Amino acid sequence: MGVVFGDVGTSPLYAFRAVFTVSGLSPAELANIQGVLSLVFWSIASVVALKYVTIVLRADNDGEGGVLALMQLARDSAGARAAVPLALMGLVGCALFFGDGVITPAISVLSAVEGLELAAPGLGGSVVPITLVILVALFQIQRKGTERIGRAFGPIMLLWFAVLASLGALSVARSPEVLAAVNPTHAVALVIEHPGIALAVFGAVFLCVTGGEALYADLGHFGRPAIARAWYFIVWPALLLNYFGQGALLLRDPAALANPFYKLAPAALVLPLVLLATAATVIASQAVISGVFSITRQCQQLGYLPRMRIVHSSEEAIGQVYVPFVNWMLCLLTLVLVVSFGSSDSLAGAYGVGVSITMALDSLLMLTLLAATGRPLRGLQMGLMAAVLAIEALYILGNLQKIGDGGWVPLALGTTLFFLMQTWRAGRGFVALRTAREDLRPAEFLGLVDRLQPTTVDRTVVFLSGNAELMPRTLVRNLQTNHVLHSQTIVMTLRTASVPHVDFGSRVRLQELRPGLYRVVATVGFMDRPDIPALLREAQRRHKELELRGAVYVLGRDDVVTSGRSEFTRLQKALFAFMTRNAEFAGDHFGIPAEQILESGGQVAI
Repeated sequence: MGVVFGDVGTSPLYAFRAVFTVSGLSPAELANIQGVLSLVFWSIASVVALKYVTIVLRADNDGEGGVLALMQLARDSAGARAAVPLALMGLVGCALFFGDGVITPAISVLSAVEGLELAAPGLGGSVVPITLVILVALFQIQRKGTERIGRAFGPIMLLWFAVLASLGALSVARSPEVLAAVNPTHAVALVIEHPGIALAVFGAVFLCVTGGEALYADLGHFGRPAIARAWYFIVWPALLLNYFGQGALLLRDPAALANPFYKLAPAALVLPLVLLATAATVIASQAVISGVFSITRQCQQLGYLPRMRIVHSSEEAIGQVYVPFVNWMLCLLTLVLVVSFGSSDSLAGAYGVGVSITMALDSLLMLTLLAATGRPLRGLQMGLMAAVLAIEALYILGNLQKIGDGGWVPLALGTTLFFLMQTWRAGRGFVALRTAREDLRPAEFLGLVDRLQPTTVDRTVVFLSGNAELMPRTLVRNLQTNHVLHSQTIVMTLRTASVPHVDFGSRVRLQELRPGLYRVVATVGFMDRPDIPALLREAQRRHKELELRGAVYVLGRDDVVTSGRSEFTRLQKALFAFMTRNAEFAGDHFGIPAEQILESGGQVAI
């Protein structure tokens, strides 16, 4: 409940109030209350319950979920012709998810701390400073890992949802007429009666379903049955009761719109509720931040981001990682947002644009996957997904109206990251094309060995190569310059599969090109931790002739310089050169001890 539902579970703090604040609807009219509640009810039912829990959660990529996993599934199913647009959709979804990682902690924690204005009016001016302190502490503890903290997630969030349900139920009991909002005609009537503000209402109502995409992203950690049970029996009922309770409160007291969530509670319980809400929002933020770390590692493994230092904070949970650079970049951007916007109402304008586009991309990818596979009830599922996509299009249109009020923030963050990922991907391909001119085919290399008759040195040397079909230039240069070939020469290529994990025992393939010369091709999943020495030991278990003691690993390390003409713009050249120089050292990334590494390289002009 804490990891999966933290984001959507804290939306009642600000979402219902935002609908009336943004649209200008009067909370004193029963028709308005019932219309908004009807939109909330059916939005959660269609987007979260129907789309994600019922349909999308069944599309697992080797047990894993998330936009990248879904993109890989769709690419594998749709064929080569659709590979490029599907990859672009996946990248856009990832880029916008990073924007969500910045805004979610800001709006969640800020909305919780704003309860102090009711519990202790004298502290109203301290809301922003207190929020900043909490956020800094949150990002500071990331390096310690979330394993210990995570043990408290479940009990705290169970208490949180119980409080949501209790407060809502007590309010609904006093004004049960709000229950009629379950009838969708109230939503239709609201839109017909107020067509001029309908899109604004859709954009604000969407805040009720933000975080729904986390259900799918966390599929690999918990599995569909656990997520579905928690949603249907605890989370969904609690959310609906609280939203309907806030609506019932506004019917009795329209002035409660200032903060309907906290005004559901008796005055004496507001301060404890603020503390509980703060804990819940910290958990929600923690879940999103951890998700950003995870997706950073996936993008890196798939070649969309440069190597960054990744710390595995748990020996038991391979998915629990900490990325220092990303952590402090998120921290800085989050603090800037809190200071710049100053309130959760203002931040609500920035929230939703990126998430709504990400959800629509999930729908498009799922439709592509359904169209390309013969899943049971495929036609029915495609029809339902198309209907949900139409609803999500309204959300996007509504959220696009927020661009001037802060909605540009996630779009700017997503566009910047997408540009960086595209620059890195294209730059790596350009460098590989330039440097491949020095690589040789195995037959050509063996011919060169026969001509030069090199001296054999009793040593095991591993040459890393990005191309499993060619002999790397580091090996070719060594042979041509030193006329030396080692008694055991291993050409090692590491590939990343389109599945999250590759089973141990099937990751390594070895080919003997000539006595003492081996080619090893290792395959890992995009969520596996690359470890070259461990993969070679795996090969040694089946090929006892390999001797790995005292092995030296030769890594190619080229300096990228900007000169000449290419398809790159001047900005892209500068960015790619900067990212190359500041990427994590390959030896650390591949788990190779520093004392066993030898570097070989030159300059590559782009």
